[in-house]
Amino acid sequence: MTAWPAPAKINLFLHITGQRDDSYHLLQTAFQFLDYGDVLQFEVHDNPSISLSPAIDGVDDEENLIIRAARVLQASANIQQGVNITIEKRLPIGGGLGGGSSNAATTLLALNQLWQCHLSKTELAQLGLTLGADVPIFLHGEAAWAEGVGEQLSPISPPEPWYAVIAPDCHVSTAEVFSSQELTRDCEPITISRFLSGEGRNICEDVVTKLYPQVSEALSWLGQYGKARMTGTGACIFASFDSRAQAQQVITAIPAHWQGFVAKGCNCSPLSTIRL
Repeated sequence: MTAWPAPAKINLFLHITGQRDDSYHLLQTAFQFLDYGDVLQFEVHDNPSISLSPAIDGVDDEENLIIRAARVLQASANIQQGVNITIEKRLPIGGGLGGGSSNAATTLLALNQLWQCHLSKTELAQLGLTLGADVPIFLHGEAAWAEGVGEQLSPISPPEPWYAVIAPDCHVSTAEVFSSQELTRDCEPITISRFLSGEGRNICEDVVTKLYPQVSEALSWLGQYGKARMTGTGACIFASFDSRAQAQQVITAIPAHWQGFVAKGCNCSPLSTIRL
């Protein structure tokens, strides 16, 4: 079986500019991929069953984006085959690194090829959007500026530094963050050029650090070494460095109750080389 990468992403900033009548938040953000993530393997077979091993703690099959992605593609393309999927889970759940969405995108791309569905990336992105707003970003595979509810994408080319990424010992509830009365929902829109010049922050940090002291502690600790930022709605935080050695030095020093890793920022996803 071939190993398929499901890379992490980080939000280089995150502003909320409004809220629609259906309660979805309007945002501006910039995504960049990391050369680190989960790894999936697929074994196609001739009966329609779909399985995943090992099971992901706390996530049943009906909620698991890997299973859901396989099922939606199977139904959309009228595929009679099934698949056994194996995952090496390296990304923390609830960390803001996009692990679930990345898993779904990799599943769609891999099975589109292995099942010979012959769908374009645009068609796969439409399926992916039914699974989650971030899934199309992983399917398109380019660092992107996102607006709307995250579906309006424009490619960008920010610097590609080395990152020290830290996962504090907590899982952040995205729903809790977005439902908070203290969340700022009226950020002034900025332009891509203003972001690339250094403007922008993660507006969710203020809420998350009040709800989750572990994130506040990690931000303060990492801030000793560089500009510490939170990705998405957390809990993971990161800082950029000029070399792998600098980032590794930070990760080596982290407190034992946290997890962390070093990764290179990538404007092209490892999945972007896959031809459909």
